[in-house]
Amino acid sequence: MAHHFIQSPRLAVLTLIRNANVYAPEPLGLRHLLVAGDRIVHISTEVPSLDQKLGVAEIDAEGASLIPGFIDPHTHVTGGGGEAGFETSVPAPHISEFTRAGVTTVVGLLGTDDLVRTTSSLVARLKALRNEGLSAWGYTGGYHIPPTTLTGSVRSDIVHIEEIIAVGEVAISDHRSSQPRLDEVVRLASEAHVAGLMTGKAGIVHFHVGDGKRGLELIREALETTELPARVFNPTHVNRRKALFEEALALTEQGCTMDITAFPVEEGEDAWTAEDAFEQTLDRGVNPGRVTISSDGGGCLPVFDSNGEPIGLDYARAEAIPSTFAELVRRGHALNVLVPAFSTNAARLLRLAYKGSIATGMDADLIILGEDHRPRHVMARGAWHMLNNETIIKGTFE
Repeated sequence: MAHHFIQSPRLAVLTLIRNANVYAPEPLGLRHLLVAGDRIVHISTEVPSLDQKLGVAEIDAEGASLIPGFIDPHTHVTGGGGEAGFETSVPAPHISEFTRAGVTTVVGLLGTDDLVRTTSSLVARLKALRNEGLSAWGYTGGYHIPPTTLTGSVRSDIVHIEEIIAVGEVAISDHRSSQPRLDEVVRLASEAHVAGLMTGKAGIVHFHVGDGKRGLELIREALETTELPARVFNPTHVNRRKALFEEALALTEQGCTMDITAFPVEEGEDAWTAEDAFEQTLDRGVNPGRVTISSDGGGCLPVFDSNGEPIGLDYARAEAIPSTFAELVRRGHALNVLVPAFSTNAARLLRLAYKGSIATGMDADLIILGEDHRPRHVMARGAWHMLNNETIIKGTFE
C-alpha cells in the first residue's frame, strides 16, 4: 500500500502517525501517535487536532502494524574479523545497513581483534552513529582477558564513558579466547556489576560462547560459587550447537538472559536457526523476558577445520534481524509474542529506560511493517530513516 504523506517528513519537528495498528508490544489496536522531537508525546484513539502552522508531517499508516524499533544487542559497529589475515577485517557497517533492517538501537562491541580495534575506536564509532541519528551504546573489552579498556579498567570505563554500559564479548569455550580461568571471569563480572550499580547502566558480562566442549561451564561455576546475580551473565551464540542451547535454557531458569544469534545454519548442521531456537523457547516454557535475538552484524563468520585453521569466510549483516522476524510471523507467531525478543527484552536487560516499547514519553524509535512483515518505514529518534523502503538518511560517506 502507498501510505500518504503531508508536509516534509524529514524536516518536520512534529510528526503525526495516523491509523496505526500498535503493538507496544502489547496489542493496543488502532491508534494515532504524535511525535515531537525525538519522543512520543501523545497516543490516542481520536486524531488530535493540530494547527498546520506548526509544520506537522503526517503519515496515514492505513491500518499497518506499528512496532518498536529493533534493538540489536550484539553488533560489530567498527567491523569484525581478522582471523585469516589483515585483509579479512570487515569494514564498519554504514548507518543505513542498520536502519534499513529496522534496527534503531545498536550495542557495539569488539571481538577476536581487540588489539588493532580498541575501545577507543569503538567509542568513536558509537559517537559517529549517534551524530548520524542512531541510538548507540557499547561494551568495553573484547574476546580476551585482561580486557582492552580506554581508562585502565572495566569499572572505570563503564563509570566514566557515557556510551559504555557493560563488558563484552568475552570469549569462553573457544580456541580464539584467552582460555580464562574461573577467578578471572568472576573478577570481570564483579567489576561490571559494581559499575552498573554505581551508574544505573547494564553492568553485565556479554559472553561469546564458542564450539568448545566446556560450553557454559564457567558461568555455571560462577553462579554456584559467588554472590553475583544471574542477570550479570549474558551468553550469546547459544544456538550454535544444540547441546549448548540446552545448557542456555537451563541458565534462564536461574535468571540469566540468553542471546540467540541470527546466523545462517546449513541443513543437517548441529545448530538451531534463530527461528527454530526462538520456537524452542516457546515450546519449552522459557521465561519470555529472558530471550533476545541479535545479528552479530559486521562480525566475521569464519569456518575452521579441526586444527583451528580458517577454511571459509563470510560476515554477518543486520538484515538477519528483519528476516528472522518476518519468518516467525510467517510461521504464525503473533507480533506481541515476537516484539519482546527483538526489542523490549534487550532494553530491559541493558537498562535503556526509553527504549523497547511504545508509550507516551518513550523514544520515537518506530517501525511500520509492510505486507511482507518487514520494515517499510523506519523512524529513529523521531526522524524517518526509511520511507516506502527508500533510504532517507544515509551515513556521511555512503
